[in-house]
Parts: sequence; structure tokens; C-alpha cells
Amino acid sequence: MKTIGLTGAAATALMALALAGSGAAAQEGFKCAPGETYIMNVMVSAHPYWVPVYQGFKQAAEAMGCETVFSGTPDYDITKQIASFEQDLVKSPAGVLLHPMQSDPFIEPINRAIDSGVSVTTFAADSPNSKRTAYITSDNLAEAKFAAEEIVAQVGDAAEYAVLENPGQSNHDLRVTALIDYMEANYPNMKLVGRQATNQDSNAAYRATASILQANPGLKALWIPEAGSAEGAVTAVLEANADVLIMHADVTPTTLEHIKAGNIHMALNPNQGVQGFMGFMVTFMGAHPELFDPFNDYKVSGYNPMQVPFVDNGFAVITKENADSFDLNAYMVGRDPS
Repeated sequence: MKTIGLTGAAATALMALALAGSGAAAQEGFKCAPGETYIMNVMVSAHPYWVPVYQGFKQAAEAMGCETVFSGTPDYDITKQIASFEQDLVKSPAGVLLHPMQSDPFIEPINRAIDSGVSVTTFAADSPNSKRTAYITSDNLAEAKFAAEEIVAQVGDAAEYAVLENPGQSNHDLRVTALIDYMEANYPNMKLVGRQATNQDSNAAYRATASILQANPGLKALWIPEAGSAEGAVTAVLEANADVLIMHADVTPTTLEHIKAGNIHMALNPNQGVQGFMGFMVTFMGAHPELFDPFNDYKVSGYNPMQVPFVDNGFAVITKENADSFDLNAYMVGRDPS
């Protein structure tokens, strides 16, 4: 099962790209100059989530003759990620596709990049108060609603549930708060009995889940906004021999194996390749706003006319039946990871 959505602005951008094929001048405009480079910057750079995103980013770039670089920090550390972003800017890229670990600390670095002429698009997590020109992600509200409805369908509308969370990362926060709000509004007999911050740490998730289970032996469902914590949570549930339905967002090779084994009910995974591909396209357009002339006041106001507040890359529902389609090793056969 899959849902995909694009804002009207994104559709307009795609139309502009399609129209590029209508004339030689337009075709020439939608190509990079020799050496024109775009960077994708992330935190926890070894996380498998980024791999399909960067593959989509590269596919778009290669089609347009552009260079790409994968960058970021291996640490879950906002200071180190900002430092890596600033080092990227020294290389004078045309644009950066950025996953900001936290929104507010990135406001000034993003604004400085924009003011220096570097196009910046955020993806998967946002810095909405910055000058970034575009944001691409899955619809976290839709994910939360889907998860809530699926939990109720499986365990009933008067059960105990718990959530793990990663405070401070915008998309993860929304996945959790939206699910809780939806339950309260639509299923008031669903009881939230545990809410623990595990911060994408599988060991912390293991301890938190074990504690929640001990205090709440009637727990029926667990919602987790990312896959790292799900790895620890499922271990705790299995060790306790508890009958708890687990759902989480994103996917890792480890959680995929648990889905195949039936230990995790399902995962809601952003369409990563679409995220990377569209992320490159809107970053390129942010670097080349001269390629189109929208019907607005940008010439008088002096702002970059390429503004896309939100592109929905959609999400896929991963179950035991379709899990093989999300095997990262199989996907990467014959592909250059760099």
C-alpha cells in the first residue's frame, strides 16, 4: 500500500521541468555547468535511511549533468552537524539538501548560506523559521493517522498503548504528538500508559520498553517514530513474551527482518528515493530561479521565487507480504554508494 502526494507548487515545478524539453534553450537551462555541485548533508551519516535518499538525489543530478557529494557527521550531535554544514559551504556548492537534526540551531547557518547565494532545501526534518526555499518530507500527520487507525483496527478502541519519542526532531515530534492527539479526539477510550524519550538509541528503547511493560502488563500497542528505537523495543517485547503490537516509522535492515518474522506488525516508510530525487530538483530550482518567471511580486520584493513550503514524497506501508521490496542490500546491487 502506498500514498504519494505533491503540493501544487511542487507540481508546478515538475511541469516546468517537463517543459524544459520543449526547446533547445530550455533544455540547455536545465543542465549544470561543468563542476556545479550539490551536497546532501545529514546527521548520523552511517544510518541506512540516507542510502536510498542519496541514490534518488544522485539519479536526478546525473540526469542533469551535476556533481553530488554526501556529507554530514557520523554523530548524533547538533554542534557537529552544524560544523559539517559550514565546512560544506566553504566548498561553494550550488545547493545543499539538508536534514537538520534540530530546527532552531540551524536557522542562522541556513540563512547565512542563503544570503551567500547557496540554495538550501530541508528534507525529512525542517527548519521552518529559516530562509530555506523548500521542504520535502512525508506527511507526518497522515502517517500518525494511519498508525492510529491501524492500531485500533488490530487491538480495539479501548486498549492501552504507549509511545517512544525523539524530542527536538520536527518530523519525529509530529509523528508522536499527532497520533496522541488523534487518539484523544477519535478514540477516547484508548489509554496512553507510557511515553518515553529514547532518542533513536536502541539500548535506551530496550530499557524504556521493559519498564513500560513491567508497569503496564496490559499494554497492547506501541508506536515509535523511527526505526532505531524500534530495534530495542522489539527485543524487550520478545524477552518479556508480551503480546504487544509494534508499529514504527522508517525502516532498517534489522526492523525489516523483524517485520518478516512477524515480530513487528508494520512500518510506515517515507518514499526515500522520491524524497532524494525531488529534493535535488527543488534544490536545483532554488539555485536557478532565473529559469522561470512566476506570476507574483518577486521582482519587486527581491526574494527567490522558488519557494515550496512543503512537498509530500508519500510513504509506503511495509508488511511481511511486501518486505522483500525494501531489502537495502538487494537495492544497492550494481549501484555506486558514493
